[in-house]
Amino acid sequence: MSHDAPPLLRVAGLIDSLNRRFGQLCAWFTLFLVAGTAIVVVLRYGFGIGAIALQEAVMYAHALVFMGAAAWTLQRNGHVRVDIFYQKLVSRRQAIVDGLGHVLFLIPVCLFLAWNSWDYVANSWATHEGSNESGGLKFVYLQKSIILVMVISLALQAVADLIKLGYRLAGRLTQDEEVQHG
Repeated sequence: MSHDAPPLLRVAGLIDSLNRRFGQLCAWFTLFLVAGTAIVVVLRYGFGIGAIALQEAVMYAHALVFMGAAAWTLQRNGHVRVDIFYQKLVSRRQAIVDGLGHVLFLIPVCLFLAWNSWDYVANSWATHEGSNESGGLKFVYLQKSIILVMVISLALQAVADLIKLGYRLAGRLTQDEEVQHG
């Protein structure tokens, strides 16, 4: 966002930027997923060696790829949706549908997940929960925290999207400008 943009649009741009950078970082973990999985398979079936820590690290990376990049995927309009009617709507009606979807579904789901996972994550942190497996990673609490990272980043992206949708509905931002600045 440019410095002459209204303050709320700058906030939306900051959220977009943070989610984009974090999502791109998480996307790089796919390389580790492929390499780590290949190494685990070769060690196990080629040499009869178990690599529990590496196998668990692959699971952590898997969680980061999917949950860490969820907000970036939302930002890029990459989530699966049934858009039989949506694609035929004019931009203004699409904005209304998107806004209602965020307010009626996305934000309540984020609040529900935050409420229901808070104790789960907090208890894991309180005990510095580690793997139950011999030779496993000692950072299960970090893996469980990814749930809250997803919830917070999705909720923030919903706020950024609602700001941009509000400006678009008010005629102060076109969809092309939104894509250009987002």
